[in-house]
Amino acid sequence: MSRDVLLMLLLLVAVGGYVALQSHRVRSAEEAAATAQADARRLRSELQEARMSERVVTRYVDRVRVVRERGATITKEIPIYVTARADARCDVPAGFVRVHDAAAANLPLREPAGDLDAPAPGVTLSAVADTVAGNYATCHEIREQVIGLQDYVSGLQEERAP
Repeated sequence: MSRDVLLMLLLLVAVGGYVALQSHRVRSAEEAAATAQADARRLRSELQEARMSERVVTRYVDRVRVVRERGATITKEIPIYVTARADARCDVPAGFVRVHDAAAANLPLREPAGDLDAPAPGVTLSAVADTVAGNYATCHEIREQVIGLQDYVSGLQEERAP
């Protein structure tokens, strides 16, 4: 084998090695670019979710603040609407207190004991109004929380829709 042929073979091997190395570098760069694009898509999605969450939470917090303020205002005004005179004239029956407490606890009513028409000791009409107003305020807070969660889930579904 002549020296020229040997040099040519050596040059071909070197070029082939160089091409293989460059080909590997290109594949690695393409894989890195694909991974970077996937990461960018994921980060954009996470950013959109975070922005949406922030909007939903802000709306929820504002709504709950309004609900709490209204509930506090109503509770504060109970003495105006349910006066001491009305408290003195209205006995709250023990049977009513039992029904209310069972409903609030979501428990079945127990077998009646004692006179259900007798006044419940220490329970006034204004205390009943205060309890009912508090229960409704809590109900409205939970309602706003559910609406906020529904808004959040709807936003996620819209974001992921094709």
